[in-house]
Amino acid sequence: MIDVEEARRLVRQRALRFGGLSSASWDACGSCTCGDVVAPFGLPRFTNSAMDGFAVRWEDIEGCTPECPVMLRVTDDIPAGSSASGQLTQGTAARIMTGAPLPAGADTVVPFEFTSGFEGEEVTVFRLPSRNGNVRYAGEEIPEGERVLLEGSVVSPSEIAVLASLGYDSVSVCTLPALSIVVVGDELQSPGEGVSDAEIYDSNSFMLQAACRSIGIEPCSVRHAVDDRVAVSSALAAAMAEADLVVSVGGISTGEYDFVREELERLGVSQHFWTVAQKPGKPVYFGSRDGRGVFALPGNPVSALVCFMEYVVPAIMLMQGRAEPGRLQAVLDSPFPADRKRYRFLPGRLREEDGRLFCSVTEKIESHMISSLVGSNCIIECSPSAEPLPAGSLVFCSQLPWAGLL
Repeated sequence: MIDVEEARRLVRQRALRFGGLSSASWDACGSCTCGDVVAPFGLPRFTNSAMDGFAVRWEDIEGCTPECPVMLRVTDDIPAGSSASGQLTQGTAARIMTGAPLPAGADTVVPFEFTSGFEGEEVTVFRLPSRNGNVRYAGEEIPEGERVLLEGSVVSPSEIAVLASLGYDSVSVCTLPALSIVVVGDELQSPGEGVSDAEIYDSNSFMLQAACRSIGIEPCSVRHAVDDRVAVSSALAAAMAEADLVVSVGGISTGEYDFVREELERLGVSQHFWTVAQKPGKPVYFGSRDGRGVFALPGNPVSALVCFMEYVVPAIMLMQGRAEPGRLQAVLDSPFPADRKRYRFLPGRLREEDGRLFCSVTEKIESHMISSLVGSNCIIECSPSAEPLPAGSLVFCSQLPWAGLL
């Protein structure tokens, strides 16, 4: 049995990063860049107007007031998408729309509202803008050659907008790992089906599918295997044949019908760890074969979710070239029931107050009590301790990716 930090280290060490894939930038949302993205030109690409109005030379309008306006001759009309026909000279102005290139000779844009309007061949300026005002200069936002996205950046709608504005129609991203789920147990039935007195409804497969989707992964398959060696082996083999990462739930402890670990060994999976000094989730397993990862999680729902969040999610992030989820520090609102010998994880509620984070554990703390997850937005953790941690203690916690702060 190893401790939690060693288990985390082994996951970091063994989680293999996937290769690059040239993907259409608008299809890359949720993926992670495989390399830096550099601006091929500056943004804005050319100096342009930030307002609808008139491009002018500051020296021609300097000193004008409502009582002493300045009249200029309009010599050009520049809508967005068009270029100036010539250079501004003394006493002239160009009618210009937002985003249109600033003509040579001009250094300031007078807003439409400060003038006599767009009609006619002359315009009267009644109010002064600031000198060089309402002008967007070439490269002022992003200089040419600047790294706009670093390797490992998550591509969101914001990044896609920047990529498109820089003319990228594709970007090299890390592929999303294909993930397969296997749930094990004679006692499990799907919701909507009838159950006998000794059977229960399967919640783990639905919980884990939803958890995967919350981090942008759509499981490629979900299988149910009864407590039979052949059935377990067949389900695991099929999952490994199609997925980069396999997550099984149940059948991984030391019971007479717990066959998952033995069958993984028969299938040639190399074990990196099995059993971690933690509560809940002690019998969690991690192994690999031919570049594919396998996690076997305990069957109790809270144990399964804790192990998924602590080990599987970091592995998925690392496989995409992304940073591991960060842990937060928060102040305990109420005592934390620490374990004497094992690192303890408990669902909790995390809130912000006056710029500080506070957390409290849920009332139900046993690993089979799935209702303890309702309303939880974090997992609180604590090193072994002979006594409960008192309220006011500082602890680490991980925010659940589908839940915000309270």
